[in-house]
Amino acid sequence: MKTSEVVKAWGKILKGEQPSLSIELTKECPLRCPGCYAYDDAHLGGSGVTLRSLADRKGQDLIDAVLETVDRLKPLHLSLVGGDPLVRYREVEAMVPLLLARGTHVQIVTSAFRTMPLEWAKMDHLNVVVSIDGLQPDHDIRRAPATYDRILKNIAGQKITIHSTITGQMMKRPGYLREFLEFWTPRAEIHKVWFSIFTPQVGDQMPEILTPAERKQAVKDMLELRRMFPKLDMAEGLIRQFETPPHNPSECVFSLTTQTLSADFKTKVTPCQYGGKPDCSQCGCIASMGLAAVAAHKLGGVIPVGAIFKASIKIGQAWPKPAEPPQPLDQLRVLQ
Repeated sequence: MKTSEVVKAWGKILKGEQPSLSIELTKECPLRCPGCYAYDDAHLGGSGVTLRSLADRKGQDLIDAVLETVDRLKPLHLSLVGGDPLVRYREVEAMVPLLLARGTHVQIVTSAFRTMPLEWAKMDHLNVVVSIDGLQPDHDIRRAPATYDRILKNIAGQKITIHSTITGQMMKRPGYLREFLEFWTPRAEIHKVWFSIFTPQVGDQMPEILTPAERKQAVKDMLELRRMFPKLDMAEGLIRQFETPPHNPSECVFSLTTQTLSADFKTKVTPCQYGGKPDCSQCGCIASMGLAAVAAHKLGGVIPVGAIFKASIKIGQAWPKPAEPPQPLDQLRVLQ
């Protein structure tokens, strides 16, 4: 992150604004992955409201809604998630250049079940993140029809970030993460690789959850592998944050600086992108760990950035909040 970007983010925080925005672009996804938090019954707070039950948008209506939201909230960083955003590939292809022209960094998180425009590989400030659930035998079972063979075909010529969530099943096989990196990092399309650790909801009992010993081993493995595989884009300070995740959302920098909207553009996902009641004591979100590492850094070796951040949050919260304006989506028609 550049110094200029930090200053911009700090300025928004001081005004009581969140510099990052995540939008669940659609409720639709061709996959049915075990452990997917987006389709959990509690994701949107329970009471029968789920991602699949929302009325989402399509076509020009979806493009207008995204652009209006970005123009109103002015995020520095926008993540388009789902469902899978490429279910709405026509709309995404149309809106990406318009979003980048606004100076917004755009991240698209997809299973790569379909091809992407080759020009995306040349666009600055666009990051395409492809989710991979482990090695091919495991991934192909969990993520069909987005199998390894299909992903490899669809990412040809692209500039891709691979993201994989470490599960308990993976850690029961020594050398799993190294084998994963040995497969993906030599490929020209792969720009970098990120790992998260599976984050359960409070009370969950699932095979994906790591034991304390497995979590400790995962941290040790990542610390070793980052030196062997330069494309593993995870600083030592970030990896060590997995050992002491934030105790609750009020201590999570990512939660405090990122607003997440679901597919109807009205429902907010709280307390963070996981929704429901995430077990923060077992949080494994790479974004949370990355910002926690920034907060732990001491300016001049004395003052933690996190202390300045918390003071800035309080200042921002004290600012009077203007009423949200009406959203005249029918008048936007930006592509006509």
